Amino acid sequence: MLRAAASVFMLLGFYVVALLQLAAVLALVVWISVVGNAGVGIKLGLPLLFAVGATGVGLWRAIRTQPEPLHGLVVAPHDAPELWGLVHHLANEVGTRTPDEIRLVPEVNAAVSEDTKLLGLIGGRRRLYLGMPLLQALSVDQLRSVVAHELGHYSGAHTRLGAVAYRGRLAIGHTIGRIGRWNPVGWTFRGYARLYLLVDNAVSRRQELDADRASVRVAGPDVAISALRELPVIDAAWDFYFDRYLNQGWEAGFAPDDFFGGFGRLVAARHEELARLRDDQPEQHRSRWDTHPSQTERIALMRTAPRAAHPVDGRPAAMLVPSITTVGIALQREVVDIGSRQVLPWPQFTAAAATASLQRKADRVFRSLGRLTGTEDPGLGTLFDLVAAGRLGELAEEFYPDATRKEAAVKFVGAMDMLFTLAAIRSGTAYWRHSWTEPATLVDAHGTELDYEQIAKLAVSPATLEEARARLAEAGIRVEAAAIVERRATAGGSDVIGAMANLKVDGLHTDLVLLDRGLVFVPAPKSTDKGKDRLHSLLSSGPVEELATRFRFLPYEEIVAATVSKRTPVKAELRTHAGVTVTVEERWTGEQLGESREALLSVLDRIADRSVV
Repeated sequence: MLRAAASVFMLLGFYVVALLQLAAVLALVVWISVVGNAGVGIKLGLPLLFAVGATGVGLWRAIRTQPEPLHGLVVAPHDAPELWGLVHHLANEVGTRTPDEIRLVPEVNAAVSEDTKLLGLIGGRRRLYLGMPLLQALSVDQLRSVVAHELGHYSGAHTRLGAVAYRGRLAIGHTIGRIGRWNPVGWTFRGYARLYLLVDNAVSRRQELDADRASVRVAGPDVAISALRELPVIDAAWDFYFDRYLNQGWEAGFAPDDFFGGFGRLVAARHEELARLRDDQPEQHRSRWDTHPSQTERIALMRTAPRAAHPVDGRPAAMLVPSITTVGIALQREVVDIGSRQVLPWPQFTAAAATASLQRKADRVFRSLGRLTGTEDPGLGTLFDLVAAGRLGELAEEFYPDATRKEAAVKFVGAMDMLFTLAAIRSGTAYWRHSWTEPATLVDAHGTELDYEQIAKLAVSPATLEEARARLAEAGIRVEAAAIVERRATAGGSDVIGAMANLKVDGLHTDLVLLDRGLVFVPAPKSTDKGKDRLHSLLSSGPVEELATRFRFLPYEEIVAATVSKRTPVKAELRTHAGVTVTVEERWTGEQLGESREALLSVLDRIADRSVV
């Protein structure tokens, strides 16, 4: 109750400040109108009155906004009677009412919510959210501790006015967002907002410690500490799972048939690595702006708790659900938007992802090869012709700009090996072997690992090229199987590294989105107002690869040179392989998200140094 009560009190203070500022602004307008010019008074007062009026808009929106339940899979009592029995028992242990709903969510988290009325005086429907990764990675004992902590928020009445606290943050956020950066009224509001967050976050940290006490009381300090220490390990494993197993295939247009089941298998297979993560956790320290105390502070509190005997249940928490695989697939149907992606079993998904990655890298080489030779559909055969003519260094120097042509040709062995791997897969003589303990490996039909590096070393020299051809043929690898697919670079799989508003590109008003694979130029209005709003709206309008199809996209690989004539504001010229010059000029009135100017300068400097971006 304390947190929400503080939020209500501070929120009321926010509107008191607004009323005081309104009175001050009106007094200023009247005074200027009386002693000076009425027109001047109105011109000065209108922006200030607008800023104060924004508080009313923020309040109205906040009152009408309800916190939405987290998207997930509702698990009924008959679906998981043992899980429900555990939650019911723990609710009795901490002295609170059992949640009305258990909902599995696709994140490394657990939480509770309550729909209340009349500022929390009347309780409502309660929901317990359990992250699917927690069920897959925790023991029953550890899950008991996590659930007891969340139910402790109920017994401490922390959720009763949770919606009020939510609306308080929302109202202040709406208000601040509607006031211009240079409006003096906004300075007072922003200062008060910082004070509001300080108070609200301090109360939130105390509530977390109260919930920790409930967890220790039910599960014991040792289990509570182990569960707390396990959460960042699971979080790191979840990120690793997405980065190494999911993202590449997902971006290439594929999806695994068991999205969550794969994580469970990864956790089981990499238990030794996870154990090392537990041992290597750094000391954590939090600031006054954090909503949770540091892990160090929480563990110190848990260790002071009295020790008592508790039942031990070291079974995997997944056993609380009759069929965790079936439930995971049901959750996947509920929360994962597969779209038009091709759904594949994990071994085929991994193979498709790895091959798509190879093809993307090969296409990068083939596009440069096509520009150099004038070939419309370049492939490995085209590359062999270049080697035979003694010209490999001309191509290789683009990828190894710090080397001489002769040195670059020798270094091209790695790229040649990659192209041979692609040719072998496309020829049906090599396959990807999926593994949960290591990266996918290249094998033949009998499972023997393959390596084409020695043949690649032969293929980079005109003197030994024919021997390389013969060895490829002997291995059943068709040279023509490795050819270009993506003739023009796209933004597929790109990440946003910055965004800038109100530039001039070739003399036209333009907003710029910086990707890690190229630049997206978006036509912009002449007005320099609301640049950040436009950028946020643009980046939230859809995947970045779609932006690159809707607007002008300049891949970095098509830029042959960059000249930066001014760094603040940025002024530069880009020259493409096609001989086109693109001028980019930042304006003093421009806006940016984060440190986008530094990101742009870093890209331009690397191009200027003839590095591969």
